[in-house]
Amino acid sequence: MNTTLTYFKDLIHKWEESILTWLPKGFLAIVVLIVFVVLARIAKNLTLKFCAKTIKTQNDISGIIGSLIYFYFILTGVFLALQTIGLEKVLTHLLAGAGIVGIIAGFAFKDIASNIFAGLLLKIQHPFKKGDWVNIDNCYGVVANVGWITTTVKTIPGQEVFIPNQIIYSNTFTNFSTYHKRRVILKSGVSYGDDLEHVKNVAIDEVKKLEELLPNEEVDFYFTEIGNSTYNFQLRFWIKFNNNNDFQKAMSNSIIRIKKRFEQENISIAYPVTTLDFGVKGGVNLFDKEITIKQ
Repeated sequence: MNTTLTYFKDLIHKWEESILTWLPKGFLAIVVLIVFVVLARIAKNLTLKFCAKTIKTQNDISGIIGSLIYFYFILTGVFLALQTIGLEKVLTHLLAGAGIVGIIAGFAFKDIASNIFAGLLLKIQHPFKKGDWVNIDNCYGVVANVGWITTTVKTIPGQEVFIPNQIIYSNTFTNFSTYHKRRVILKSGVSYGDDLEHVKNVAIDEVKKLEELLPNEEVDFYFTEIGNSTYNFQLRFWIKFNNNNDFQKAMSNSIIRIKKRFEQENISIAYPVTTLDFGVKGGVNLFDKEITIKQ
Protein backbone atom coordinates (compact mmCIF):
# COMPACT_ATOMS: atom_id res chain seq x y z
CA MET A 1 0.00 0.00 0.00
CA ASN A 2 2.77 2.42 0.97
CA THR A 3 4.62 1.56 -2.25
CA THR A 4 1.57 2.36 -4.35
CA LEU A 5 1.05 5.71 -2.61
CA THR A 6 4.71 6.57 -3.05
CA TYR A 7 4.47 5.75 -6.77
CA PHE A 8 1.43 7.99 -7.26
CA LYS A 9 3.05 10.80 -5.31
CA ASP A 10 6.15 10.62 -7.50
CA LEU A 11 3.98 10.55 -10.62
CA ILE A 12 1.98 13.59 -9.51
CA HIS A 13 5.21 15.38 -8.60
CA LYS A 14 6.61 14.71 -12.06
CA TRP A 15 3.39 15.99 -13.66
CA GLU A 16 3.60 19.13 -11.58
CA GLU A 17 7.19 19.68 -12.65
CA SER A 18 6.29 19.02 -16.30
CA ILE A 19 3.33 21.41 -16.17
CA LEU A 20 5.40 24.11 -14.52
CA THR A 21 8.14 23.58 -17.09
CA TRP A 22 5.95 23.32 -20.20
CA LEU A 23 3.31 25.90 -19.33
CA PRO A 24 5.52 29.00 -19.87
CA LYS A 25 7.06 27.46 -22.97
CA GLY A 26 3.65 26.53 -24.35
CA PHE A 27 2.29 30.02 -23.66
CA LEU A 28 5.34 31.55 -25.34
CA ALA A 29 4.93 29.22 -28.33
CA ILE A 30 1.28 30.28 -28.70
CA VAL A 31 2.29 33.95 -28.53
CA VAL A 32 4.98 33.41 -31.18
CA LEU A 33 2.49 31.64 -33.45
CA ILE A 34 -0.11 34.42 -33.05
CA VAL A 35 2.51 37.09 -33.76
CA PHE A 36 3.57 35.38 -36.97
CA VAL A 37 -0.04 34.90 -38.08
CA VAL A 38 -0.59 38.65 -37.68
CA LEU A 39 2.69 39.37 -39.49
CA ALA A 40 1.67 37.01 -42.29
CA ARG A 41 -1.62 38.85 -42.83
CA ILE A 42 0.09 42.23 -42.79
CA ALA A 43 2.79 41.07 -45.22
CA LYS A 44 0.16 39.58 -47.56
CA ASN A 45 -1.90 42.79 -47.60
CA LEU A 46 1.18 44.93 -48.24
CA THR A 47 2.24 42.59 -51.05
CA LEU A 48 -1.19 42.76 -52.69
CA LYS A 49 -1.19 46.56 -52.52
CA PHE A 50 2.31 46.74 -53.98
CA CYS A 51 1.45 44.30 -56.78
CA ALA A 52 -1.76 46.20 -57.52
CA LYS A 53 0.38 49.23 -58.38
CA THR A 54 3.15 47.45 -60.26
CA ILE A 55 1.29 44.51 -61.87
CA LYS A 56 -2.10 46.05 -62.47
CA THR A 57 -3.58 43.52 -64.91
CA GLN A 58 -2.24 40.33 -63.28
CA ASN A 59 -4.51 39.63 -60.29
CA ASP A 60 -3.66 35.91 -60.40
CA ILE A 61 0.06 36.55 -60.07
CA SER A 62 -0.52 39.04 -57.24
CA GLY A 63 -2.58 36.45 -55.39
CA ILE A 64 0.09 33.77 -55.82
CA ILE A 65 2.88 36.04 -54.57
CA GLY A 66 0.77 37.16 -51.61
CA SER A 67 -0.10 33.56 -50.70
CA LEU A 68 3.53 32.44 -50.89
CA ILE A 69 4.60 35.21 -48.50
CA TYR A 70 1.68 34.40 -46.18
CA PHE A 71 2.56 30.71 -45.94
CA TYR A 72 6.24 31.55 -45.48
CA PHE A 73 5.45 33.54 -42.33
CA ILE A 74 3.04 30.87 -41.07
CA LEU A 75 5.59 28.07 -41.51
CA THR A 76 8.28 30.19 -39.87
CA GLY A 77 5.99 30.77 -36.88
CA VAL A 78 5.22 27.04 -36.58
CA PHE A 79 8.91 26.11 -36.66
CA LEU A 80 9.82 28.72 -34.03
CA ALA A 81 6.92 27.61 -31.81
CA LEU A 82 8.11 23.99 -31.97
CA GLN A 83 11.64 25.05 -31.09
CA THR A 84 10.32 27.10 -28.16
CA ILE A 85 8.68 24.10 -26.53
CA GLY A 86 11.73 21.94 -27.21
CA LEU A 87 10.42 19.79 -30.03
CA GLU A 88 13.50 20.12 -32.23
CA LYS A 89 13.44 16.41 -33.05
CA VAL A 90 9.85 16.65 -34.22
CA LEU A 91 10.87 19.62 -36.36
CA THR A 92 13.78 17.62 -37.82
CA HIS A 93 11.49 14.68 -38.63
CA LEU A 94 8.96 17.03 -40.22
CA LEU A 95 11.62 18.57 -42.44
CA ALA A 96 12.98 15.16 -43.42
CA GLY A 97 9.49 13.88 -44.17
CA ALA A 98 8.69 17.01 -46.17
CA GLY A 99 11.86 16.47 -48.18
CA ILE A 100 10.95 12.87 -49.02
CA VAL A 101 7.38 13.85 -49.88
CA GLY A 102 8.72 16.68 -52.02
CA ILE A 103 10.95 14.32 -53.99
CA ILE A 104 8.08 11.89 -54.60
CA ALA A 105 5.71 14.70 -55.53
CA GLY A 106 8.36 16.16 -57.83
CA PHE A 107 8.48 12.96 -59.88
CA ALA A 108 4.71 12.47 -59.79
CA PHE A 109 3.75 16.03 -60.72
CA LYS A 110 6.74 16.96 -62.88
CA ASP A 111 4.68 17.68 -66.00
CA ILE A 112 2.02 19.55 -64.08
CA ALA A 113 4.67 21.70 -62.40
CA SER A 114 6.31 22.40 -65.78
CA ASN A 115 2.97 23.44 -67.25
CA ILE A 116 2.19 25.69 -64.29
CA PHE A 117 5.60 27.37 -64.48
CA ALA A 118 5.16 27.86 -68.23
CA GLY A 119 1.71 29.30 -67.53
CA LEU A 120 3.29 31.75 -65.08
CA LEU A 121 5.73 32.85 -67.79
CA LEU A 122 2.82 33.34 -70.20
CA LYS A 123 1.04 35.52 -67.65
CA ILE A 124 4.17 37.64 -67.13
CA GLN A 125 5.53 37.92 -70.68
CA HIS A 126 2.24 38.22 -72.63
CA PRO A 127 3.44 36.65 -75.93
CA PHE A 128 -0.24 36.43 -76.85
CA LYS A 129 -3.63 37.05 -75.29
CA LYS A 130 -7.22 35.97 -75.67
CA GLY A 131 -8.46 36.79 -79.17
CA ASP A 132 -5.04 36.67 -80.88
CA TRP A 133 -4.51 34.54 -83.98
CA VAL A 134 -1.61 32.17 -83.40
CA ASN A 135 0.09 29.09 -84.78
CA ILE A 136 1.22 26.87 -81.89
CA ASP A 137 2.58 23.36 -82.48
CA ASN A 138 1.12 23.40 -86.03
CA CYS A 139 -2.26 24.41 -84.60
CA TYR A 140 -3.59 27.58 -86.27
CA GLY A 141 -6.50 29.45 -84.71
CA VAL A 142 -7.64 32.10 -82.26
CA VAL A 143 -6.68 31.99 -78.56
CA ALA A 144 -9.78 31.21 -76.50
CA ASN A 145 -8.17 31.04 -73.05
CA VAL A 146 -4.72 31.20 -71.44
CA GLY A 147 -4.79 28.99 -68.36
CA TRP A 148 -2.20 27.93 -65.82
CA ILE A 149 -1.81 24.42 -67.26
CA THR A 150 -3.12 24.60 -70.84
CA THR A 151 -3.83 27.21 -73.50
CA THR A 152 -7.02 26.77 -75.51
CA VAL A 153 -6.99 27.52 -79.25
CA LYS A 154 -10.13 27.50 -81.40
CA THR A 155 -9.09 26.28 -84.83
CA ILE A 156 -10.48 27.21 -88.27
CA PRO A 157 -12.67 24.04 -88.46
CA GLY A 158 -14.24 25.09 -85.14
CA GLN A 159 -12.64 22.63 -82.69
CA GLU A 160 -11.06 23.66 -79.40
CA VAL A 161 -7.52 22.38 -78.99
CA PHE A 162 -5.93 22.28 -75.51
CA ILE A 163 -2.17 22.81 -75.73
CA PRO A 164 0.01 22.14 -72.64
CA ASN A 165 1.87 25.31 -71.70
CA GLN A 166 5.25 23.58 -71.56
CA ILE A 167 4.92 22.75 -75.28
CA ILE A 168 4.56 26.45 -76.04
CA TYR A 169 7.88 27.31 -74.39
CA SER A 170 9.72 24.27 -75.75
CA ASN A 171 8.80 25.05 -79.39
CA THR A 172 8.48 28.08 -81.63
CA PHE A 173 5.09 29.71 -82.10
CA THR A 174 3.77 32.60 -84.18
CA ASN A 175 1.43 35.41 -83.14
CA PHE A 176 -0.19 36.91 -86.25
CA SER A 177 -2.00 39.61 -84.24
CA THR A 178 1.07 41.31 -82.77
CA TYR A 179 1.34 44.09 -85.38
CA HIS A 180 -2.34 44.01 -86.49
CA LYS A 181 -1.16 43.48 -90.06
CA ARG A 182 -0.17 40.48 -92.11
CA ARG A 183 1.70 39.87 -95.34
CA VAL A 184 -0.04 38.05 -98.16
CA ILE A 185 2.33 35.99 -100.35
CA LEU A 186 0.83 34.95 -103.67
CA LYS A 187 2.83 32.39 -105.66
CA SER A 188 2.27 31.67 -109.34
CA GLY A 189 4.05 31.48 -112.71
CA VAL A 190 3.83 32.71 -116.30
CA SER A 191 4.81 31.10 -119.58
CA TYR A 192 8.20 31.39 -121.30
CA GLY A 193 6.74 33.62 -124.02
CA ASP A 194 5.59 36.45 -121.74
CA ASP A 195 7.43 39.74 -121.22
CA LEU A 196 8.63 39.51 -117.60
CA GLU A 197 8.85 43.27 -117.03
CA HIS A 198 5.29 43.61 -118.28
CA VAL A 199 4.15 40.79 -116.01
CA LYS A 200 5.71 42.50 -113.01
CA ASN A 201 4.21 45.92 -113.74
CA VAL A 202 0.74 44.52 -114.40
CA ALA A 203 0.69 42.40 -111.22
CA ILE A 204 1.85 45.26 -108.98
CA ASP A 205 -0.59 47.71 -110.59
CA GLU A 206 -3.51 45.35 -110.03
CA VAL A 207 -2.64 44.60 -106.40
CA LYS A 208 -2.46 48.33 -105.61
CA LYS A 209 -6.17 48.54 -106.47
CA LEU A 210 -7.15 46.14 -103.66
CA GLU A 211 -9.25 47.67 -100.88
CA GLU A 212 -7.51 45.49 -98.29
CA LEU A 213 -4.03 46.80 -99.15
CA LEU A 214 -2.25 48.94 -96.57
CA PRO A 215 -1.34 52.08 -98.54
CA ASN A 216 1.86 52.88 -96.64
CA GLU A 217 3.43 49.47 -97.24
CA GLU A 218 5.45 48.40 -100.27
CA VAL A 219 4.23 45.83 -102.80
CA ASP A 220 7.04 43.39 -103.61
CA PHE A 221 7.33 41.31 -106.76
CA TYR A 222 10.15 38.83 -107.40
CA PHE A 223 10.77 36.12 -109.96
CA THR A 224 11.97 33.21 -107.85
CA GLU A 225 12.99 30.50 -110.31
CA ILE A 226 12.92 29.20 -113.86
CA GLY A 227 10.70 26.17 -113.69
CA ASN A 228 10.21 23.30 -116.13
CA SER A 229 7.61 25.25 -118.06
CA THR A 230 7.19 28.54 -116.14
CA TYR A 231 8.84 31.62 -114.78
CA ASN A 232 7.72 31.40 -111.12
CA PHE A 233 7.16 34.53 -109.08
CA GLN A 234 6.08 35.77 -105.66
CA LEU A 235 3.80 38.76 -105.15
CA ARG A 236 3.86 40.09 -101.59
CA PHE A 237 1.81 42.84 -99.98
CA TRP A 238 0.57 43.89 -96.52
CA ILE A 239 -3.02 44.03 -95.32
CA LYS A 240 -4.73 45.05 -92.08
CA PHE A 241 -5.23 41.88 -90.03
CA ASN A 242 -7.92 41.45 -87.38
CA ASN A 243 -8.96 37.87 -88.10
CA ASN A 244 -8.37 35.07 -90.57
CA ASN A 245 -11.20 36.26 -92.83
CA ASP A 246 -9.18 39.39 -93.64
CA PHE A 247 -6.31 37.25 -94.90
CA GLN A 248 -8.48 34.84 -96.89
CA LYS A 249 -10.47 37.69 -98.47
CA ALA A 250 -7.32 39.53 -99.55
CA MET A 251 -5.82 36.37 -101.02
CA SER A 252 -9.02 35.51 -102.91
CA ASN A 253 -9.54 39.03 -104.30
CA SER A 254 -5.92 39.29 -105.45
CA ILE A 255 -6.18 35.97 -107.33
CA ILE A 256 -9.42 37.05 -109.05
CA ARG A 257 -8.04 40.45 -110.04
CA ILE A 258 -4.72 39.16 -111.35
CA LYS A 259 -6.39 36.41 -113.40
CA LYS A 260 -8.75 38.90 -115.07
CA ARG A 261 -5.98 41.42 -115.71
CA PHE A 262 -3.61 38.78 -117.11
CA GLU A 263 -6.32 37.69 -119.53
CA GLN A 264 -6.79 41.30 -120.67
CA GLU A 265 -3.03 41.72 -121.17
CA ASN A 266 -2.66 38.34 -122.93
CA ILE A 267 -0.41 37.04 -120.15
CA SER A 268 -0.57 33.29 -119.70
CA ILE A 269 -0.68 31.80 -116.23
CA ALA A 270 1.40 28.74 -117.02
CA TYR A 271 0.57 25.16 -116.25
CA PRO A 272 2.81 22.09 -116.33
CA VAL A 273 3.73 21.06 -119.89
CA THR A 274 5.23 17.70 -120.90
CA THR A 275 7.28 17.57 -124.13
CA LEU A 276 7.59 14.23 -125.95
CA ASP A 277 10.79 13.90 -128.01
CA PHE A 278 10.58 11.05 -130.52
CA GLY A 279 13.74 12.08 -132.39
CA VAL A 280 16.19 10.38 -130.04
CA LYS A 281 18.26 7.43 -131.15
CA GLY A 282 15.97 4.54 -131.97
CA GLY A 283 12.93 6.83 -131.93
CA VAL A 284 10.53 7.96 -134.64
CA ASN A 285 9.72 11.49 -135.80
CA LEU A 286 5.95 11.56 -135.98
CA PHE A 287 5.95 14.33 -138.59
CA ASP A 288 8.16 12.44 -141.09
CA LYS A 289 5.91 9.44 -141.55
CA GLU A 290 2.24 9.02 -142.06
CA ILE A 291 0.51 7.57 -139.08
CA THR A 292 -1.87 4.73 -139.91
CA ILE A 293 -4.28 3.07 -137.58
CA LYS A 294 -4.98 -0.58 -138.17
CA GLN A 295 -8.50 -1.72 -137.72
